[in-house]
Amino acid sequence: MELLQILECSPSLVREPLDGEQAAAVARVFKALGDPVRLRIVSIVASHSGGEVCVCDINDAFDLSQPTISHHLKVLKDVGLLVSERRASWVYYRLVPERLAELSVLLTPATIPAAAGAGV
Repeated sequence: MELLQILECSPSLVREPLDGEQAAAVARVFKALGDPVRLRIVSIVASHSGGEVCVCDINDAFDLSQPTISHHLKVLKDVGLLVSERRASWVYYRLVPERLAELSVLLTPATIPAAAGAGV
């Protein structure tokens, strides 16, 4: 089963346990986000005006080589968090809002008890 299909059919963690295949797929996404460079890339793309950013702007935000940035972008694309579009000699990246929503639903309890935040 493809990673994105697994995320789409994954239940909330608090309502139903994930099976092994679902857990492995979801872990890949969180592993991708667990790297500080990739998390910054997602943040840069998400906060950029218009919802997309040129790869040149991503490269300029880091003191890393272009191949290293390309690797991080590929990882984010492979787990379905980013999509890209080539325009002339530049590539533009956008978030896939559905993937972020799926991760959010996965972690959101069906109901949050009124006293959940009390005493914290």
